[in-house]
Amino acid sequence: MAPPAARARYNANKADNQILTKKPPKRLNDKKDTTGDIPAGTGSKKKEKRKQSAIAANSADKTQSNPNPIMPSVHTAFKTFVSARLCSAIWAYIADCDETFNYWEPLHYIINGHGLQTWEYSPQFGLRSYTYLLLQGVPGWIYQKIFNPSPILIFYMIRCMLGFGCAVMERFMYKSICQEFGIHVGRLWLIFQLFSVGMFVSSTALLPSSFSMYFGCSALAAWWQKRYSLAIFFTAISALLGWPFAALIGVPLVLELLLRQRDWRTFVQWTLISGATIALPMIAIDTSYFGKLTFAPLNIVWYNVFTSHGPNIFGTEPLTYYLINGFLNFNIIWLLALQLPIMLVMDYLIVPAKFKSTLNFPRFISLAPLYLWLLVFFAQPHKEERFLFPVYPLISLCGAITVDVYQRIFFRFKSLIFKIKSGIHYLDHSMFIAIIVMVASTLLGLSRVFALYRNYHAPMDLMLELNQFKTTPQYRADEIYNVCIGKDWHRYPGSFFFPARNFRLRFLKSEFRGMLPAYYAAGINATQVVHPYFNDQNLENEHMYFDYDQCHFLIDFDEGKYTELEPSYSRRTKDWSIMKTLPFLIQEKSHKVLRAFYVPFLTDNHIKYGDFNLLKRKKTRNGS
Repeated sequence: MAPPAARARYNANKADNQILTKKPPKRLNDKKDTTGDIPAGTGSKKKEKRKQSAIAANSADKTQSNPNPIMPSVHTAFKTFVSARLCSAIWAYIADCDETFNYWEPLHYIINGHGLQTWEYSPQFGLRSYTYLLLQGVPGWIYQKIFNPSPILIFYMIRCMLGFGCAVMERFMYKSICQEFGIHVGRLWLIFQLFSVGMFVSSTALLPSSFSMYFGCSALAAWWQKRYSLAIFFTAISALLGWPFAALIGVPLVLELLLRQRDWRTFVQWTLISGATIALPMIAIDTSYFGKLTFAPLNIVWYNVFTSHGPNIFGTEPLTYYLINGFLNFNIIWLLALQLPIMLVMDYLIVPAKFKSTLNFPRFISLAPLYLWLLVFFAQPHKEERFLFPVYPLISLCGAITVDVYQRIFFRFKSLIFKIKSGIHYLDHSMFIAIIVMVASTLLGLSRVFALYRNYHAPMDLMLELNQFKTTPQYRADEIYNVCIGKDWHRYPGSFFFPARNFRLRFLKSEFRGMLPAYYAAGINATQVVHPYFNDQNLENEHMYFDYDQCHFLIDFDEGKYTELEPSYSRRTKDWSIMKTLPFLIQEKSHKVLRAFYVPFLTDNHIKYGDFNLLKRKKTRNGS
């Protein structure tokens, strides 16, 4: 329970800003009780002591309150979150080929009856769950059955659905942050979230790590409100239906519940309820798809932790990978979040104690999930951007708290130097710090988003050109059209971008020597078929490659580097005509900073683009 003074300051702040609740405070002896709920059975002396301290704190806080607070209501914040996430759904590109081949392609199979299968979905491995796909796939399947739309409309409908789900999580978290950490921190967090590049990328990604972000952060929001049963249930959804490693977020929650609250009953009860309502149906669904008893979360943990090769065969990165990636996605907010532990120590030593209290938990407990996550994942050799998705909202939160700490420390020094009279709120003298940070992070965020769209969106735009071919007299609905891709296979956005069901992606042999996906087998039990060409060691198999002469279309990025297996297909003018060309960034020939952030009048002079081409064969093998 928070100290009475802290609770009183929170209640006064809440009333001044008219956010969170409209219920009038309870009365005690015909007077307003500003201390919050007082447990029944407490002695009269204890009640009177709490009441007096609360009244004193409330009075002090009101004299220091900001006279003109700018505080978006929960409903206003929700509308801004929805708007930002719908922008992400429309304009964000697919940055991770895992999203395409491990999720959009199997989902396309569920909805439209064909799609690419990766080795993780082979019954002999069973690392991915069909239950997770069905959560996203059922609405798309219903939409397809009722309206029979173009596949691209299903893709964007699902993306918008994901964005709306993320906005719901952020609304819940915003309300909880305002209650636990204060309205000023909540206001900063709102701005940081809206213009965060990391949230722009992750909020509508069809990835278990994004799903775990939705429910993991909702679990933290419930925890900060001391709604332990809901927090445990959301953590279970995040870890079981999403990404099993996201259970790490719930470790501080569980330890606080068991060691600080000593509430073993709630933990055991809701762990069993979560297992019965989530894990058992999940096992049943996945077992029916794989044709044998399968518990995907256990399989993926076993592969990544207990096998001899594990995920490291897919590449390793140095420690700086996450440091640079964090700055690209959160700019200065990332730097502020990393220094928060040090700043909290300085805050403790410099700022008077009356400014420090939160509502329910000390900050070293409530913010522990972020730093535990960073400690574990920074230590892993195999690093990927999506591994940090579950804690993205926490990065914004810790950055906001750091800004607030800087403001209070600044005001403390200023009050000591200039002898500022008592009763003045620290925001009256330090708000410029918050404004500078908000403006700088917003401009950097918008610059990065614009650079991402400008530099990397070409593959998604290029695929839409195939829809134009469908309207021409050359198109025949009874023919299978082979769309080939070579070295750029990892940039393919997915089969939802094909205009009809008679288009297929085919892989041409390139310098890549790893495992590629293959189409699901035909038939009703295709998900149960064990294929001999799949393996769990990322070994190449010739089965995945297609005959170049059978290609109707070809997607190729011409960056000026050629090999025997990766020629310039666009120069083979006897075979191909260019349907569409769009610019795509050549990283090696572009300035590292100016390719990452768009700067008007400057970026264009220091970056170089290649041609991302959609080619159409002039004459196919049957002469058409």
